[in-house]
Amino acid sequence: MQIGLESLTKRFGSLRALENISLTIHAGQIVGILGPNGAGKTTLLRCLSAIAAPDSGHIFYDGEQFNRGRVDLRQRLGFLPEFPVIFPQLTVARHIAMVLGLYNKDGESTASIVTQHLHELDLLPAIDTPIGQLSRGQIYKAALATLLSADPELWLLDEPFASGMDPVGIAYFKRQARLAVERGRTILYSTQILDVAEKFSDRVCVIHRGKLRVFDAVANLHARPGGKDGVLEDVFRQLREEEQ
Repeated sequence: MQIGLESLTKRFGSLRALENISLTIHAGQIVGILGPNGAGKTTLLRCLSAIAAPDSGHIFYDGEQFNRGRVDLRQRLGFLPEFPVIFPQLTVARHIAMVLGLYNKDGESTASIVTQHLHELDLLPAIDTPIGQLSRGQIYKAALATLLSADPELWLLDEPFASGMDPVGIAYFKRQARLAVERGRTILYSTQILDVAEKFSDRVCVIHRGKLRVFDAVANLHARPGGKDGVLEDVFRQLREEEQ
């Protein structure tokens, strides 16, 4: 799925969380959204998922304008927040089945896919456990298994590397994300972990005080004069120096 943003702006009172963000993201890429605390990363993901509505500007998915009323387009994306929304009394199996029903995913083939993801995430023994009794990392794994099983065209993930998942879960997420972009999926995720973003992302989007400051391929950043491993640290250092 191709994403287009035109002058996207979102305010909270006098605070501009996003200010005139314009960019185009082509399908089949992993894009890391970076920025200091309060930069607007989560707000951008919430606008892209229609959880929040921008005050002005437009969002386009494959050339079609997106808003909360476009249920057809919303079924083509999946949003995984840092703290997934859960129904604590439901078992893992019932919780996943309920969410997948919104994507019209059911049947034996889907059940087999869910089982495989839960197995790889070391969560299959907890399939009949109420989800509210799980640890934070296990809850995120259950939500991730749901996203992977739904396999939407656009993945939106808020801080997956700070989700509490163990190394098994993180490694599985990375593998599945790379396989997904090979199928033409588009993945946007936020993170504060610069070395992970530098190695995992195809492109990075750096937001600072609601403004888009960098949007480029990681390979292009490395090709700049002086570019090297740790180039994102240099980007953040320059932003801080400009502010001071």
